Amino acid sequence: MEISAQHLAQLLIGIARAQAAIVQAMENEMGGFRSTRAMPALQNVAHLRDHPQPTLTDLPIRVLLTTMGGRTGADAAAIVKDLQRLCAGPAPRTPDGGPGSDLDFSAPPP
Repeated sequence: MEISAQHLAQLLIGIARAQAAIVQAMENEMGGFRSTRAMPALQNVAHLRDHPQPTLTDLPIRVLLTTMGGRTGADAAAIVKDLQRLCAGPAPRTPDGGPGSDLDFSAPPP
């Protein structure tokens, strides 16, 4: 079975909505849970400062943060774009298996 980036994005959004509902339930039972416990922990795990562009590991957490952060929720088109970028594959290599010429740092700068 193959899954498209669009379907995977929709799946991530659905999972994030379910997780956001759990956080909201905790907030209803223990006021302040979301802002004092959940959000700081999620922001730490999402590596917001370390990785401006999400990695494949960070993407689901960032979808959850987006879902929890506003009325509109996560943007499926943006998630699809991130998934395509992350799953595009490795950088091009030369025929001998080395990195492409744009990654050759042994030559002196022009």
